Amino acid sequence: MSHHTWREELRSRGYRVTPQRQLVLEAVRGLDHATPDAICTEVQKTVAGLNLSTVYRTLDLLEKVGLVTHTHLGAGSPSYHLTEEADHLHVVCRSCDEVTDTELDLADGLVERLRQEIGFDADARHLTVFGTCSRCRGDT
Repeated sequence: MSHHTWREELRSRGYRVTPQRQLVLEAVRGLDHATPDAICTEVQKTVAGLNLSTVYRTLDLLEKVGLVTHTHLGAGSPSYHLTEEADHLHVVCRSCDEVTDTELDLADGLVERLRQEIGFDADARHLTVFGTCSRCRGDT
């Protein structure tokens, strides 16, 4: 999504394109799986007075407009990334905490069975699978 497009997206929904909205969006783009704390720290390099509640409000707005999405990669804060890059499944190792992005279609069988068997339409982009990576299992 070009800068032009996300600006138009905000304006078309009646929101102003403010420097802090741009900075938060750029922090999400640059950090990849960033928590609100990490985004706040990044934005504070440019805007020293910015506080965490402003970051949360800005993320909520950007999510409502469809520019960012979040996922939960374990206990604690959600992680944010650009919606256009949210086409992957998250796999988290409980031993080393490494987060790996894998192909979304790995979940196709699960998504299809949930739909057929209980009529549940799952959004696999929000799916996080916990387990043990091959390195920690000693399969290297």
